[in-house]
Amino acid sequence: MKFDLDTAWKDTMGLLSRNFGLLAVLAGVFFFLPYAGFMIAVPEMGAMQSAQAGGDFEVVMAAVTELYLEYWWVFLLLALIQGVGLLGMLALVRRRANPTVGEALATGARSVPSYIAAQLLQTALIVIVATLLLTVGALTGLSALAVLGGIIAFVITCYIVTKLSLAAPVIAIEGQLNPVKALQRSWSLTRGNSMRLFLFYLLLTVAFIVVSAVVSLVLGLVFALAGEQGALLGEAIVSGLLNAVMFVLMVCVMAAVHTQFSRLATAPQPDAED
Repeated sequence: MKFDLDTAWKDTMGLLSRNFGLLAVLAGVFFFLPYAGFMIAVPEMGAMQSAQAGGDFEVVMAAVTELYLEYWWVFLLLALIQGVGLLGMLALVRRRANPTVGEALATGARSVPSYIAAQLLQTALIVIVATLLLTVGALTGLSALAVLGGIIAFVITCYIVTKLSLAAPVIAIEGQLNPVKALQRSWSLTRGNSMRLFLFYLLLTVAFIVVSAVVSLVLGLVFALAGEQGALLGEAIVSGLLNAVMFVLMVCVMAAVHTQFSRLATAPQPDAED
């Protein structure tokens, strides 16, 4: 049996509609307020975004490096807060025991070390594979092979991210706290459906980017009318709002996809290569 994009989208919207009130409150606490507060407290974020808009890769990398070196502890704290929120929301919408909000957040707090460890392992795998491919291409001295190595590295990165994308729901919903086993479970669940799942993620990502760009442009112009300080405050509010919306959708998408793949895993199906 194959992963069905239409069913995944309908299940996502169903989860969102049934849990919208609670998800909105939790998203405000764990995603909107921390991110908006960070944007307001760290003016360098604005400089980094301006560098990104300029399109100069070296300038962007310099700004990102400087920002992370100076505020690494803030990024770590933000990752912990958002990790607890993400895992808690996943447990809330899909745990079979129907936990209370407090129980779901407690699950998120217990699970966040496993989630972060899984993310670090995934990042390490991507870095190792990409570095090997890029290094081989560079050592040949041929620009065409270097470019080809970069393309292959990008494709493999997308593949790995897709295959391991269900680690968070495996941890939060199934209660698997071993990060290696969570990654293995995600890899196993998506077997035979990697391309379909990647297409689903790609369509959602493109749609979100387009809508986010329009919303940012419109609200940015509105806040710009209030002057420089109003524009900075507006940028923080809009960024925090989009961050919260993104995570709410991410939770519902991951929960819906995990549910469908869990059903597929228990159904008889022929062997498939992905």
